[in-house]
Amino acid sequence: MIPNVLAIAGSDPSGGAGIQADLKSISANGAFAMAALTALTAQNTRGVSGVHLVPPDFVAAQIAAVLDDIEVDAVKIGMIASAEIASAVAGALQGMGGPVVLDPVMIAKGGAALLQPDAVEALREHLLPRATLLTPNLPEAAHLLGTDPARDRDEMARQGRALCALGPVAVLMKGGHLEGPDSPDCLVTGTGCHWFDSPRIATRNTHGTGCTLSSALAAQLAHGLGLPEAVAAAKTYVARAIADADALRVGHGHGPTHHFADLYAARKAAS
Repeated sequence: MIPNVLAIAGSDPSGGAGIQADLKSISANGAFAMAALTALTAQNTRGVSGVHLVPPDFVAAQIAAVLDDIEVDAVKIGMIASAEIASAVAGALQGMGGPVVLDPVMIAKGGAALLQPDAVEALREHLLPRATLLTPNLPEAAHLLGTDPARDRDEMARQGRALCALGPVAVLMKGGHLEGPDSPDCLVTGTGCHWFDSPRIATRNTHGTGCTLSSALAAQLAHGLGLPEAVAAAKTYVARAIADADALRVGHGHGPTHHFADLYAARKAAS
C-alpha cells in the first residue's frame, strides 16, 4: 500500500519551497501527500515580501480533519511561525503514533524571518519532544541552542547531541553552511553519529532544499525505512533534484530544485 504523509507548513506561491515543495517531494518519493497550512506567504525566488498567519484553531482543525478520516503514516512539520501555532500543532498531533520529521524553518534563503521570536521557546517545549527527527541547518541549530553556528564536524556532532537532549529521537545536522568542497550531514541518535558525505553542487538553484529534504525523509520513514536508510535515500533524491535543477527556468534569484528529475529523465528516455 502507498503510505500517507501529512505536511504541516506555510505556502510558497512560487512553488519551490514550503507546502508546494513538500507535496512534490512526498509524491516523488512514492507517498500520498496531504497538507495543512500554517501561513500564507508572498514570496518568489528573490525573497519574502509578506506573511499572513493562519489562525491557530484553524491550523488544528485542518490536522484534525485529516486524522479523523485518513490513516497518516508520517508527518512533516515545516514553517510554524508563531508560539500559538506551535502549541496548536502539538495538541492536534496528540495520539498520532507515526514518525514526525520537524524542519525548524526560521529564516528564508533571502533573509526574511519566518519564526517569531517567542515561537522559538514554544517550538522547543511543544514540538521537539514530539519529533522523531529534527533537521536543522547550522544557523537553525545554533538558534535553538543559543550558541554560535558550528564551524567544523566536531562542533556539528556536539550540537546534534545537545539538541537530542531537548527531546527528539534523532537530529540530522545539515552541514551545507560549512566552507569547503563538501557538504557533510551528521545523523545523531542515542547510539552515536552517522556521517553522510556528499560533494557540494555548484548551483544557485537551492530554494526549498530544506523543505524538500525533510519531506523526502518523512516519505521514506512512512515506507518503513530506518533512520540511516531514510536519510541515505532522501539525500540521494535531493542531490539529484539539485544537480538537475539547471534544467528549470524559474525566477531570477535562488531557483528551486527539480523535484521530478527522475520522472522527466524517464520520459525523455522513453521518447
